[in-house]
Amino acid sequence: MTKKERYLHVLNYFQQQMPIAETELTYESPFQLLVAVILSAQCTDKRVNETTPSIFKKFPSPEIMALAQFDDLFPLVKSISYPNNKTKHLIGMSQLLLANFNGEVPMTIDALVTLPGVGRKTANVITSVIDKQPNMAVDTHVYRVSRRIGLVPMTATTPLAVEKGLIKNIPTQQVHTAHHWLILHGRYTCLARSPKCASCGIVSFCKEGAKNKKASSE
Repeated sequence: MTKKERYLHVLNYFQQQMPIAETELTYESPFQLLVAVILSAQCTDKRVNETTPSIFKKFPSPEIMALAQFDDLFPLVKSISYPNNKTKHLIGMSQLLLANFNGEVPMTIDALVTLPGVGRKTANVITSVIDKQPNMAVDTHVYRVSRRIGLVPMTATTPLAVEKGLIKNIPTQQVHTAHHWLILHGRYTCLARSPKCASCGIVSFCKEGAKNKKASSE
């Protein structure tokens, strides 16, 4: 199977099975999504969604969060991984939004990464989810799944290499949705330790799945 054929089969499968695929983070504004994504680093979306309602209730906007003291915000963040740094990042991010962007979340990668707590992955999430830009955020699920399936080679050992490989081969209009397809597939089917190959709808298009199938038949 050629790479082009693999992409075609995989993307067609996801398009049919998950025509609507969205972030599982709960938010009501670009600012709230930015807060949630910053908190989600090395933390589950489920935990973030359990935590953000109290944060958004007390600090619903960058204008209010920018005035927060560390001790005001930290108790609401402490159940999240790395709460000290993330508390500082949220306050600093809000302050810079006001100082440099009139309180509006910018929609370019270069602008977003100037904010505390925002790296390339977070910036890609914000621009793809809010603005549907063809940007591919590579988290642990996207990294693992795309390499296992064979969408990118195993020699793509960095998130940036995986991102470039996927962007090169996924049609522009599908990139922002494909990001969620790969995340959800990795979260619920192509698990890190025990992938559910037996019930996977793309196993016949998957390099690792083909290896496992061959091994089990020998």
